[in-house]
Amino acid sequence: MTLRLGFGLLFVTGCLAGGPRGASRTSGVVADPAFLEQYAATRRFSAGQPTAIKLIPDGSAVLFLRSPPRSFVQDLYEFNTQTGQERRLLTAEQILKGAEENLSVEERARRERMRISARGIASYQLSKDGTKILVPLSGRLFVIERASGAVRELVSDAGYPLDPRFSPDGRCVACVREKELYVMDIASGSERRLTTGAGATLSHGTAEFVAQEAMGRTEGYWWSPDGKMIAYQETSTEGMEMMHIADATHPDREPQAWAYPRPGHKNADVRLGLISLDGGDTRWVTWDQDRYPYLATVRWKDQAPLTILVQNRQQTEEVLLRVDIETGNTSQLLIEKDEAWINLDPAMPKWFPDGSAFLWTTERDGAWQLELHSADGQLVRALTGTDFGYKGFVDLDPDRMTVHLSGSDDPTQTHVYRLSIDGSPTAPVRVTMEPGIHSATFSENHRVFVHASSTMDGRRAQAVQSTDGRKLGMLQAAAEKPPFVPNIELTTVGSEPSFHAVLVRPRNFDSRHRYPVIVSVYGGPHAQTVVAAPSAYLLQQWIADHGFIVVSVDGRGTPARGRSWERALKGNLIDVPLGDQVAGLKALGRKYRELDLDRVGIYGWSFGGYFSAIAVMRRPDVFDVGVAGAPVAEWLDYDTYYTERYLGLPGDNPSGYADSSVLTYAKNLEKPLLIIHGTADDNVYFSHSLKMSNALFRAGKPHDFLALSDFTHMVADPLVTTRLHQRIVDYFRDHLIPAAQ
Repeated sequence: MTLRLGFGLLFVTGCLAGGPRGASRTSGVVADPAFLEQYAATRRFSAGQPTAIKLIPDGSAVLFLRSPPRSFVQDLYEFNTQTGQERRLLTAEQILKGAEENLSVEERARRERMRISARGIASYQLSKDGTKILVPLSGRLFVIERASGAVRELVSDAGYPLDPRFSPDGRCVACVREKELYVMDIASGSERRLTTGAGATLSHGTAEFVAQEAMGRTEGYWWSPDGKMIAYQETSTEGMEMMHIADATHPDREPQAWAYPRPGHKNADVRLGLISLDGGDTRWVTWDQDRYPYLATVRWKDQAPLTILVQNRQQTEEVLLRVDIETGNTSQLLIEKDEAWINLDPAMPKWFPDGSAFLWTTERDGAWQLELHSADGQLVRALTGTDFGYKGFVDLDPDRMTVHLSGSDDPTQTHVYRLSIDGSPTAPVRVTMEPGIHSATFSENHRVFVHASSTMDGRRAQAVQSTDGRKLGMLQAAAEKPPFVPNIELTTVGSEPSFHAVLVRPRNFDSRHRYPVIVSVYGGPHAQTVVAAPSAYLLQQWIADHGFIVVSVDGRGTPARGRSWERALKGNLIDVPLGDQVAGLKALGRKYRELDLDRVGIYGWSFGGYFSAIAVMRRPDVFDVGVAGAPVAEWLDYDTYYTERYLGLPGDNPSGYADSSVLTYAKNLEKPLLIIHGTADDNVYFSHSLKMSNALFRAGKPHDFLALSDFTHMVADPLVTTRLHQRIVDYFRDHLIPAAQ
């Protein structure tokens, strides 16, 4: 469990070619020239893998989405756990019949927040009883009867449906159309608008930008367990700054305008309302919104109470509140405080179905722990110790009084564990054994689960299993197999602190030679680059096969090493992380003589792009060339929720903002730097790279700049991906490998 915050981890960097290359520079290169095209066309070998896995409540079937191996278009499938047979339930072609898929601007933005690049059936929802499936496609809604396969369209002329979901009894579907909340009765097809008053700056039923991008909350409304009411978010962007994205290649088109909250500036005003399906006035939920303006989490399931988690703007204090649905009043269940910041766990709280207790996670004792709390919020007991290495909640079986969770005492691995919570002093029992990255998705009756694994031999698999140990089958992948297994070595270097690191050597590695080094970096909060899964390093292997050794180091500020390790960057986003990257790189150089630390490049995307730019500016004695993809140049221009968590409010920490800004060090650039950015990026706006380039230009510092016309923070186009990665290799070879070699 780590909350993905702000930055996507899609490494789609690339470079402008430099000077001419001598023919001799191809000597020793074993890179497969066909790999890059295959890598791009298969979406990094992910196309064709089962995704969006959901189990029928009784465990009798598994639903999933899958595309062909070289397609973005997904179809809906079902795997029968009794027979082991697979069937295709619905295809996009059945509905569209060759027509072009239509996505609204709001839907495109929502998918960008969710990092969804697939087309066709991009998402679906299963009814609580498992008999019906809801599929949104090209602005239309379809209900599928699982047993018969019958498909029915829910027709409406009220507008494009966003975030459609079944009611708990499966009789209705709610969605947001034109910023208002609607409910449709499936049997009759009649539709009712529940909310009114939306306009240019007011919306109902959708999460605001920072909730979607930085909190991990994409929902903006929640059904009551009995299906008679809906809690919904009202969002006002009145008074917020407006950011504009124009398509420079089509100046005839109107720019898109988005309310965007920069640090120190106004956030969206959010409140939570309760409304009956029969209509009537909204009952507003009350809490101290001046002190706790962020609505971080909303839970309303089974017999448990409506529960909300709210935070102060500094994210140093949060309160879990129980809502009285009759009055809208709230009462405190628990409070968390942290002098640096509080990380969100989107899975929490996890209530027992009967509302008698709930699970909670906290870092208050120095590392993530799972706790059991009574219904009134009192701590019953801690269920895991600080030494367990908790990473995330998986499943709660209240009848057996067991939980499944993910974790590991090795930060590079993730395993599934089973833990008894009946009060007996037992330790978590490891369920997955093979070294690597493991996860699980359980049925509602907790008897069947899908075990997803990525192991050290390069295999990826999704096995369907029962909790009594029986193997029920495999979810078949249509994905193409990579032509090689990356040649990686996981290691630990340094002391006080020590760092986890990975080396990717050329497949024709010769221990007698010394190789130029490329640092593949993220280096920031909530993301690891060192993991026990070779499949994560396919691109790095291809780069290494051109005559490099690619390395990554997870220093302080990254997760899975405890509270103090992660919070070492509080107040300054770069000093400690940059120092750790340098220390880790030098420690690798002392341990492995084949690393030529006189020839070092660094590259990354998003926070990694920011890191690469500032690293080559501040430490030219270490880094000889940098490639910065979609970098944040100035933290005063990023969003409030992400930035203020680490740097605080600008007025309280002006030196931290200045010291963390790339613009502060632009005048120091001495080494080659390529900046890459999508012109339509609404996460890290294109203006960041323009400001960086302008500062470098004014300082008289030559640099390279590549604008990706009309691309967002994700670059999924296969042709562009191919061109980018070929050019990144050319760029590093031009600057790190002499022509005489």
